[in-house]
Amino acid sequence: QVQLVESGGGLVQAGGSLRLSCAASGRTFSSYGMGWFRQAPGKERDLVAAISWSGGSTYYADSVKGRCTISRDNAKNTVSLQMNSLKPEDTAVYYCAARRKTMWFITTTVYDYWGQGTQVTVSS
Repeated sequence: QVQLVESGGGLVQAGGSLRLSCAASGRTFSSYGMGWFRQAPGKERDLVAAISWSGGSTYYADSVKGRCTISRDNAKNTVSLQMNSLKPEDTAVYYCAARRKTMWFITTTVYDYWGQGTQVTVSS
């Protein structure tokens, strides 16, 4: 069982930056691939970025490539998403998610555990 708690969301002007963090419980965090998803009102939940259990592999959706960086610290059981040059279309609830490494691949959208989400609002 893994519990995930996101933080770092908020209101920011277009062009600004935010750093989202996700704290995971449990002693096996390094056994999980991690992902960040977002869901805007009336839209489906989309994969934004993902990182392998070791941190050696990362994936970014085209919509955020070059503006976001996903990272993890297995010693601290945390995964982060640094978002720069934010746009109004980045406005959404952002979720972190975990999937056991034996079942995970870099672009999977199937995850076992989810956080409660953190709101990101980008004003124009």
